[in-house]
Amino acid sequence: MAEKENKKNKNKSNEAPKEEPETVKESEAVEAATDEASSELEQIRQKLDQERDAHLRLAAEYDNFRKRSQKEKDTSYANGKADTIGKLLPIYDNLARALQQPTEDAAYKKGVEMTMTELEKIFQGMGVTAFGEVGDAFDPNFHNAVMHTENEELGENVIAQVFQKGFQVADKVIRFAMVQVAN
Repeated sequence: MAEKENKKNKNKSNEAPKEEPETVKESEAVEAATDEASSELEQIRQKLDQERDAHLRLAAEYDNFRKRSQKEKDTSYANGKADTIGKLLPIYDNLARALQQPTEDAAYKKGVEMTMTELEKIFQGMGVTAFGEVGDAFDPNFHNAVMHTENEELGENVIAQVFQKGFQVADKVIRFAMVQVAN
């Protein structure tokens, strides 16, 4: 019996060292697989960060494009509006001259007055304002001085006479007022 127990103990002692190398190999394999998975996970995270960055850049580019397009659209509309009003100004000038002329025909004068009133309403509805009145201070940003006069009754750099009214839409000057400046 003692021999059987010795054999069992030998078998057990032989079996234990066999299990250790397998456990070490398994743990090394698990560790290698973990390292590989960690490396793969890190690559995936880097790729995700790159994709997220690319997505954010694309969204920012689109937002800038949208804003730029809206600004261009607004500018185009304002320029078109200013050009149209600029083309109507000679009609305004002709109506103003017609109203200054004496006439015997009351119906004709009334028709010109009504036309001028309607044109002024249209200009007002479009946000057009006229400037350049006698007595206003001369401003080179709005007025074009074509003549100069010495007049003691008027102050320095005061408009003495208006030859042609100026017009603007919002902050954009469509036509500068042609004026005579005193002193």
